[in-house]
Amino acid sequence: MRPTAPNRAPVQEGPRINERIKALEVRLIDETGGQVGVISTRDALLRAEEAGLDLVEVSPDAVPPVCRLIDFGKFKYQQSKKAQEAKKKQVVIEVKELNLTPNTDAHDIETKQNHIRRWVAEKNRVRVGVKFRGREMSHQELGHEVLQQLIKGIEDLVVPEAPPRMEGRRLTITLLPRSEKEK
Repeated sequence: MRPTAPNRAPVQEGPRINERIKALEVRLIDETGGQVGVISTRDALLRAEEAGLDLVEVSPDAVPPVCRLIDFGKFKYQQSKKAQEAKKKQVVIEVKELNLTPNTDAHDIETKQNHIRRWVAEKNRVRVGVKFRGREMSHQELGHEVLQQLIKGIEDLVVPEAPPRMEGRRLTITLLPRSEKEK
């Protein structure tokens, strides 16, 4: 039989509150947001109890730790709202991928340019790859020509991140949307 794990207290996520604060002294912020100063944790707990609030450790890494008198439920609500706002402001940049061959026709390139225009308008990066099959590897200059032809039609909208490079049997280049200043 396997030995059982010793009984451990569950690991608490988030800030420590009330009696779980281990520091001897804390820097206290009252319910109005004013700074009370550095006082003993016991005195801070008494103040929290008198006010009917919780003592919440806001900044545990500070010396001494910063604690605040606030209702813990309200504190958690405020934290979740802050997290939601931060998540809203994040911009997700996608990398769209486009595949060509060395013998891609001019009309097909125009169609691919229209795709790139749409993606760049949405502020996405575009990775363009030219795939070589069989004996096409001996004519890599055709792949470079196709890429140059593609970029020439949309150079007012995109800027190459780096020159084209070979990755196995693929010639790839990443195109970034031009910033408003560059246009």
